[in-house]
Amino acid sequence: MRPSTPLPSLDGLKDQARRLRARLAAEDQPISHSRALELVAAQYGYRDWNTLHAAVGNRPPFDPWQLGSRVHGHYLGQPFDAKVLGVQALTTEPGRYRLVLHFDEPVDVVAFESFSAFRQRVSCTVDETGRTAAKTSDGRPHLELEW
Repeated sequence: MRPSTPLPSLDGLKDQARRLRARLAAEDQPISHSRALELVAAQYGYRDWNTLHAAVGNRPPFDPWQLGSRVHGHYLGQPFDAKVLGVQALTTEPGRYRLVLHFDEPVDVVAFESFSAFRQRVSCTVDETGRTAAKTSDGRPHLELEW
């Protein structure tokens, strides 16, 4: 049974195989590059590299956010710069993505001057434009990513 986590790009998978091969070589357990590719395929629940390669190659070309990528935008009206810590395409809602973002600087999520509440990590569901369906009382999306 294959996990439901999104697959990295082909370049990302090949990079994983190179890192695995280098790590094992450093531990005096050298393997061939093809063996490293087969091991990466097994990690994702595929029979072999060719099957994994076909699965990745048959994905839709639109893949807007990658793990580790940098994004910026507004969260509850406050500007932010962040790193993507998690991304998952929702199979039950095509065109929607579950993201986990880590803000470079905490964002004050309270609009009142008398107190503050800061958040540095948020989980959200966005559409292909990078906006949440949930909106604030003034009609602005909770989170808006800028391209």
